[in-house]
Amino acid sequence: MSEQARAAVAVLSDDLRRRMYDFIRRADRPVTRDEAAESVGISRKLAAFHLDKLVAVGLLSAGYGRPGEPRPVGRAPKVYQPTGLDVRVSIPPREHELLAGILLEGLRVQGPEETGREAALRAAAARGRELGAAERDRAKPGRLGAERALTCAGQVLERHGFEPVRASPTLLRLLNCPFHPLAAKDPDLVCAINHAFLAGFLEGLDASTAEAVLAPRPGACCVELRGA
Repeated sequence: MSEQARAAVAVLSDDLRRRMYDFIRRADRPVTRDEAAESVGISRKLAAFHLDKLVAVGLLSAGYGRPGEPRPVGRAPKVYQPTGLDVRVSIPPREHELLAGILLEGLRVQGPEETGREAALRAAAARGRELGAAERDRAKPGRLGAERALTCAGQVLERHGFEPVRASPTLLRLLNCPFHPLAAKDPDLVCAINHAFLAGFLEGLDASTAEAVLAPRPGACCVELRGA
C-alpha cells in the first residue's frame, strides 16, 4: 500500500470523516461546508477541520463556487468534491491488478501457435523482467552475490505484498501470495504465473546467483527465492 493510501485510510478511520466523505461521494456535485456539516450533525467550523483533513490526503479537492451557478455577491462558498483517489485495503496486501494486467497482456500478445497459458507465462516473465530492470537501474547494485540479490529482491517484493522473510542467508520465503484468493480457483495456472513473474524479476535484476523455485506451502506463496 502506498504512503498516500495509508494516510487516506488513517483519515477515514474517523467515523465522522468517513460519513462526511460518503455523503460527498454520493452527492454527485460539489458540496459546501454547511451541507457537509449538516449531513453528519456537526458545526460548520468542525466540519471545516475534517474536510481539510480529507483534502490533505487527496480524497477531496476544494474550490470556490459550483460550476454553472451564478457567482454570488462577495466571496463564493468553498465547495468540496471527490478526487477519484481509489483506496483499497487488504490485509495481507493483494495484487489482483498485477495478475489481471498479466492476463490481459497475455491475451494481447498471444501468438497463433501459442496457448493462452503459454502467452500468460510469457507476459508474466516480461513483467517481472521489467520490474527487476527498473530496480537495477534505480539502485545500481553492481554485481550481486546470492545474499545481496535476496536482500534487494526482498526490499522490492515487500512493496508488492509478498511479505518476504529471510529464512537463511540464501533462502527468502514469501509468506503472502498477492494473488490469493484467485490462486485457490486455479492454483496450477496462478502459481505458474507467479513463478514466471519472480524468475523474470531476478533475470531483470541481473541476479544470476539467485533463482525462483516452486515450493508450495499452506497459507504462503508457492514460490521461494534461493541462492543459486
